[in-house]
Amino acid sequence: MKRKLRSLEAVRKTVMKRFHALVPVVMSILLLAPPAVAAAEDRALLSVLSAGGFAGGWVMDGKPALFTQDTLFDHINGEAELYHPFGFDTLATARYVNRGSPGREIAVDVYRMGSPLDAFGIWSNYRKADTPGCAAGADCVLSASQLLFYQDRYFVKVQATGDSVPAPDAFLACAQALSRNLPAGRGRPGELDLLRVRGVVPKTERYVAQSLLGYRFFHRGLTAGATPGGERTQLFVVIEESPAGARKAFDQYLASLKEAGREVRLTGTGDRVSLEGADPLYGKVIVEQSGRYLVGAIRLQDAAVVKPIIEEMKAKTRARP
Repeated sequence: MKRKLRSLEAVRKTVMKRFHALVPVVMSILLLAPPAVAAAEDRALLSVLSAGGFAGGWVMDGKPALFTQDTLFDHINGEAELYHPFGFDTLATARYVNRGSPGREIAVDVYRMGSPLDAFGIWSNYRKADTPGCAAGADCVLSASQLLFYQDRYFVKVQATGDSVPAPDAFLACAQALSRNLPAGRGRPGELDLLRVRGVVPKTERYVAQSLLGYRFFHRGLTAGATPGGERTQLFVVIEESPAGARKAFDQYLASLKEAGREVRLTGTGDRVSLEGADPLYGKVIVEQSGRYLVGAIRLQDAAVVKPIIEEMKAKTRARP
């Protein structure tokens, strides 16, 4: 028996010795893996910026640079806080010059955001409804001095920075070269289908990553201008993680209206509640819950005209998980 116990103790000591020997190795792998992954992602992002230029005569001036969450303000001081709610991760930037036309310069910024919806969200923050579209990425706009597009989880700015503004085809050639180097993506984010209803004004859709309509309890969601029956209004969709979360946001909004002394008509039960009332900021309003979403309209003139559109939006929410 003693011999057997000594044998077991020897095995235990051997196992523990090997275990302790492996601990530093395992810890090194765990500690080094995230930086290694991050470094690979950074290299991939830098590779989007072609050092050889994008069209005849255009070449990169100097080296590209990377900016992170902690250093973004060094590149766009005053605007950096706009990007963080949309899951900003890393920015790759470079400047291109035209050898044949001194003074013509283009700055390129490629932002890696949290998701395709976040990339659309930051893009829609800059996009204006009257700016002409262009052929790059999932969606694109081109003005006299800059081009903006998004693709997959990336938002891209191409803008003139020199003394002379390049021709539009230079912006487009640059954007299309960048687009070929980015992940292909799947076009517009699927969440935008929630606003694909009659009466929506094209190019007014926006994704707001926090405090939709300025209310902190509407954590995030979509908005769009609409003209049902010729009357201008604004549609919105609050996106929550669960029906319980949507009901909580609904109840908080209801409480805010009552606290402001507004009359509210409440109907429905469970996760199919709705209200009509007067918002102190936006006038007449309709809000209805549909599962984990709240759909509604503000600045109403005739609620009867908008209600069929609200029903269309609710039907679309039921088609989504």
